Amino acid sequence: MDTMTATISSKEAIQLEDKFGAHNYHPLPVVLAKGEGVYVWDCEGKKYFDFLSAYSAVNQGHCHPKIVGALTEQANTLTLTSRAFYNDVLGSYEKYIINYFGFDKVLPMNTGAEAVETAIKLCRKWAYEKKGIAENEAKIIVCENNFHGRTTTIISFSNDEDARKNFGPYTPGFIKIPYNDLDALAKAIKEENIAGFLVEPIQGEAGVYVPSDDFITKAAKLCKDNNVLFIADEVQTGIARTGSLLAVCGNCTCEAACERQASYSKPDILILGKAVSGGVYPVSAVLADDEVMMVIKPGQHGSTFGGNPLAAKVAVAALDVVNDENLIQNARVLGDLFRSEMNRIIANTDLVNAVRGRGLLNAILINDTEDSSTAWDICIALRDNGLLAKPTHGNIIRFAPPLVMTKDQLMECVAIIEKTLMSFKK
Repeated sequence: MDTMTATISSKEAIQLEDKFGAHNYHPLPVVLAKGEGVYVWDCEGKKYFDFLSAYSAVNQGHCHPKIVGALTEQANTLTLTSRAFYNDVLGSYEKYIINYFGFDKVLPMNTGAEAVETAIKLCRKWAYEKKGIAENEAKIIVCENNFHGRTTTIISFSNDEDARKNFGPYTPGFIKIPYNDLDALAKAIKEENIAGFLVEPIQGEAGVYVPSDDFITKAAKLCKDNNVLFIADEVQTGIARTGSLLAVCGNCTCEAACERQASYSKPDILILGKAVSGGVYPVSAVLADDEVMMVIKPGQHGSTFGGNPLAAKVAVAALDVVNDENLIQNARVLGDLFRSEMNRIIANTDLVNAVRGRGLLNAILINDTEDSSTAWDICIALRDNGLLAKPTHGNIIRFAPPLVMTKDQLMECVAIIEKTLMSFKK
């Protein structure tokens, strides 16, 4: 029997990964074999609610039939040409996505980290060729506790020592400021040779750190007033996750980015990934208007798989689902309900300090130190009770279910969380 199709136990699957795979992850001990909508099943057939959504890659739910259908149809026709040739799908996808988000051009890539690297290159090239900064002198402002990926350049401005240590020498050209600190941004932006400000509208990996209501709007204005590119990393927060199309949209729920919305701060460069794919196939994208995007010329940047027809078809289907199934509105309504229920639970226990988030990107802060095992132990208990989540930063548990979740399903999950937390009550 082919070992890739053989039925194995969860224990055997874990042993295989441990023996033959690099040890660069520490997964929760559960082995998933099937997914559908908001549910996943392990090798033994136990069903769980997925409350992580592959870090928001499966906003549209596991194995959405429209997205899988687009994948399989295109896979039977043409999968890859490289960009050495045109293909009959890419142009239509490019037109679709730039209209969807309101930009002139898109540069298609595969992963979130690739898209961030692309944005950094775009920003620097624009700085030299359009702003007049001397070559190799451009600086990009970033925020402390950011998470933009794990490439060598990106870890150079990370605070995460696990990601950084013994991977140097590091790439220069970045200035780090505290997140959600407009005064620090205003000061840094006045330094010489500032090209851009790269920021997550909500810091997901840092524990769903939601900034003050005016931070993004005022940060974007500071950038505009100083001829500095505002670069929004929406790899995790984008595509309806926070109850708006993009987290930078504020309270906008329209299906396309709209400058009529006072709360919308249009980035000069928008970075997308994860849910652009519906969790089916790696897709990322960098969007910008012509003034920025057209500094890239043939041969100066690319990817063999970036813009392949399979990815293009998947992305269109994934974005269609967001509109067709009103996932923006659903995330907003259920997110408000979830935080309300969490606050009710928190009032009855000293185990949790707070809940924070927006839409269906939320986290609870466990009342213990970052080096304790409490949050991990809670996640193990949640698993045993039929819900999968994972800690971040030691004492924070992130809750981010697929956006196709119903109110009844959410309340069932709230009951599981409440039961679990109460079992830890001192």
